[in-house]
Amino acid sequence: MFKGQNESWLIVGLGNPGKNYERTRHNCGFRAIDILADKLGCKIDKSKFQGLYGQTVYKGKKLFLLKPQTYMNLSGRSVLQLSAYYSIPPQRIIVMFDDISLAPGRLRIRAEGSAGGHNGIKSIIAELGSQEFPRVKIGVGEKPHPEQELADWVLSTFSASEEKALAFSLDCAADAALMLTEKSVGETANRYNGAHP
Repeated sequence: MFKGQNESWLIVGLGNPGKNYERTRHNCGFRAIDILADKLGCKIDKSKFQGLYGQTVYKGKKLFLLKPQTYMNLSGRSVLQLSAYYSIPPQRIIVMFDDISLAPGRLRIRAEGSAGGHNGIKSIIAELGSQEFPRVKIGVGEKPHPEQELADWVLSTFSASEEKALAFSLDCAADAALMLTEKSVGETANRYNGAHP
């Protein structure tokens, strides 16, 4: 990881723009970054780079918080535009997004890796030409029926009990993203990968 004062970091929350997507499983990244923005007192209200973003300083580091507005499968365009403009390398781009292989309430922190079937991550890897960016995966639960279309599942909303578990993991996701700007992926994973409500 690149360390030092005055460095810039980009924290991305993935989701789809529009009221009808707000509470869906696929929009956990948007929800987590809104929580992080609240914690930092940062408004995500600038419209540029095919996204909405905000800028703040945390412990001497410049942080950019980004919600791509391209729809999920083109998220990488927005990530590339902002990171190229501010010269932020992939290792300092943290992406928060939904993961169907984890139950609601669970998180998994990873240093890098393939897209694992997630279209937003696929787009970011393609645009950056790198898989080496840290991720905060937010559990949204597996499809209840194998024959159900994945798109239908990730665009569905949570039950009341799932929402309760999710509230815990969204808060932890925001904290984990901040921790990644200071500590190693290993340390952050040790702290949050086993956490559950």
